[in-house]
Amino acid sequence: MSTHAGAPAPAARIRNLLAASLAVAVLAACNREPAPADAPAAPATEAAVSDGSIHPDQWPELAWPVATDPAVEKRIDELLASMTLEEKVGQLIQGDIGSITPEDVRKYRLGSILAGGSSDPGGKYNATPAEWLALSDAFWEASMDTSGGGKAIPVIWGIDAMHGQSNVVGATLFPHNVGLGATRNPELLRRIGEITAMETRTTGMEWAFAPTVAVPQDVRWGRAYEGYSENPQVVAEFAKAMVEGLQGKPGAGDFLDDRHVMVSVKHFVGDGGTTNGRDQGDTVVSEAELRDVHAAGYKTAIEAGAQSVMASFNSFHGTKMHGHKPLLTDVLKDRMNFGGFVVGDWNGHGQITGCSNDNCPATFVAGLDMAMAPDSWKGMYETTLAAAKDGTLSMERLDDAVRRILRVKFLMKLFDAPRPSQRALGGKFELLGAPEHREVARQAVRESLVLLKNQGGLLPLRANQRVLVAGDGADNMSKQTGGWTLNWQGTGTTRADFPNAETIWEGIAGAVKGAGGQAELAVDGKYKAKPDVAVVVFGEEPYAEFQGDIQNLLFKPGNDGDLELIRKLKADGIPVVAVFISGRPLWMNREINAADAFVAAWLPGSEGAGVADVLLRKPDGSVNHDFKGKLSFSWPRNAVDAAVNKPGYQPQFAFGHGLTYADKGDLAPLPEASGIEGLQAPAGVYFARGQLAPGLSLQLEGAPGAAATRVTTVPAALADNSLAVAAVDHERQEDARRLTWSGAAPASAVIAAAPAQELTRETNGDLLLVLTLRPDAVPASGSVTASAGAGTPLPLRDTLAKLPAGQWTTLGIPLKCFAASGADTARLDTLLKLHSDAATTLSVSRVAIGAVSEAKHILACPTAQ
Repeated sequence: MSTHAGAPAPAARIRNLLAASLAVAVLAACNREPAPADAPAAPATEAAVSDGSIHPDQWPELAWPVATDPAVEKRIDELLASMTLEEKVGQLIQGDIGSITPEDVRKYRLGSILAGGSSDPGGKYNATPAEWLALSDAFWEASMDTSGGGKAIPVIWGIDAMHGQSNVVGATLFPHNVGLGATRNPELLRRIGEITAMETRTTGMEWAFAPTVAVPQDVRWGRAYEGYSENPQVVAEFAKAMVEGLQGKPGAGDFLDDRHVMVSVKHFVGDGGTTNGRDQGDTVVSEAELRDVHAAGYKTAIEAGAQSVMASFNSFHGTKMHGHKPLLTDVLKDRMNFGGFVVGDWNGHGQITGCSNDNCPATFVAGLDMAMAPDSWKGMYETTLAAAKDGTLSMERLDDAVRRILRVKFLMKLFDAPRPSQRALGGKFELLGAPEHREVARQAVRESLVLLKNQGGLLPLRANQRVLVAGDGADNMSKQTGGWTLNWQGTGTTRADFPNAETIWEGIAGAVKGAGGQAELAVDGKYKAKPDVAVVVFGEEPYAEFQGDIQNLLFKPGNDGDLELIRKLKADGIPVVAVFISGRPLWMNREINAADAFVAAWLPGSEGAGVADVLLRKPDGSVNHDFKGKLSFSWPRNAVDAAVNKPGYQPQFAFGHGLTYADKGDLAPLPEASGIEGLQAPAGVYFARGQLAPGLSLQLEGAPGAAATRVTTVPAALADNSLAVAAVDHERQEDARRLTWSGAAPASAVIAAAPAQELTRETNGDLLLVLTLRPDAVPASGSVTASAGAGTPLPLRDTLAKLPAGQWTTLGIPLKCFAASGADTARLDTLLKLHSDAATTLSVSRVAIGAVSEAKHILACPTAQ
């Protein structure tokens, strides 16, 4: 394979033109920007192929822009020739700081470490910058220590930098990509990349797991906000800018220097095109769409010299990307001439058929160069070493992977660099949240805001009046910054964790008071003095990855509190500006109708004052900043049509829409029928408000062989009255069910699913089945159990006995407990079975998948003791 720089051959230039032509045609077919009139037609050989086959010759042939340095290649040759097999294998393995120590790196000579979304020095999400830097030094010193033998090969530390260096307290937090895409400003993005690189280097890390260049086609995907746009042209342009910002430009004197970091362009490929927007799901599209839509950002990123590409969790027509040789090797490395290395995602190799988290030579054979084995690194090291010894992993493939990794380390001059704290920016913590950096972030907020409604020209507001700021997002840094902020899901943080930041309320209050007006904060809208205008800030709670997946585009299903707040203020005669914080467009017709003005603010990050800059006039009454943002994702007409590439898709507001103050902002009332029937609940909520989710049923089961009773109305009971169910009240009328076992005979209450539920991701992600329950009567003896699928029942009686009797609480059962008991969490037809052979009474108001933080009590699983 070629990794040399040079101009593409004439045939390659023709191929690139044809590929670009097809991309335009695909976009036009998908109701995006119209194809130029002079665009040539796509060739017949580019016809859609839907069987999952890959034809590398139909992909663009690129020129790798990083010139070969003979001196570097000579050093690589010499080092490779002197390395033991164990040292070579060590370079292929990456462990997470939550599961690996500097001593482990010293012993196993591993090539890389990472800090995952919730991995921090000392296990503290709010560890200080100094603690991060000290740990960087410790790992570097371990990798360079040859006192016990071995070569001094510097370890490289990778870390997620999703919207700035968002793991470190005090860093500048930019809007998430969904907002940056709305700016349509690639030069701004380049500057954001430069700042992110500098702030990352202050604490010693050299490698950012960014940018995400997914092209989300269904915003039910919980990672949609990591994508710049549904439009591949926007993504391609932004990918180039961000790569050059983070790394510098190939050929320039500062390329990959101490003020820059290497990138991981992710996730290759098709993560934004999975069926139903399911995270880690299957992307079943044509090869042409995979290439021209989902791979659009990789072409420009490679041309910009991206040093690593991260393989994706998703499959392509059933084949996991971590094991997809035609795409990882034949297309990415051979055809597209990618000269960096391919790194895996969090134990993604373990999802390949025939592999496990700690044993997967197949992933390296397919083309992965470095396995992200966060908590499985030792097993992966040992099994990969065995595979190299027995020939399962060829020496040629092993050497190629090691060469690629070493080349990046040499290009970054890490072999000649001192420890991280002694490098150019090491310890310069004044750069974290520096005023000039925050000003760039504030600009990004201003330019990302999209105005969807401005009835009667309400905006911009006079700043010298009485302004009420309401809503649970107004003074809430966690909602404002979203997921991947100080921890994986972005939850559990406090205001003190953001010393270099302003909430939206703080930004508005400062501007209003500075102009001689009065600002009042009342989250619930209960003002002390009637305001002239109200700004209601509300939106999604923080989330990341699959925990953010949703079944439809409803906002807070079953909870209309924000809508009621807007309507209440309007009923008081107060004009209302709605500011919506979210990681994606959602069906908001009722809220848009209720408000006088509606602003999509996305996830703005640390600079809430950027919102005030646009909403409020200057003290002299002139416009301060106009709206510039344009939708990077089309806005849904209802809560059902989520896939933008679905034939006939008609959005409420098209891609590219966005008002300015010069536009007439009046909007006719929008239809308020969501298109959703039945239980309106987020994904993973199985029972709530007295209803089961679609596809689920409640059954009462008695003695083996006896007929089960399917509960369609309450009250209901088994024929022998061993188990009865009735409606009771918790938060509203008859929103819960009371289960009463008489003790006369064993019986079970079962929540059954048809079709079966697939909860593999949730199980791997340490989620729980969380029951909101009230233990009314717990027996002193006998068997009370919980089970799922065909798993062995888990003892529940002792745990229930310790709960406050007669009081509502939450109890979490780890999904891993169900899996360890024998339940197949990939196919659960029984989501929950509550069984008792003694007199027992339990009331249950909610059953849902949730995080540890959502359960006040957690069942201790027998298999984990």
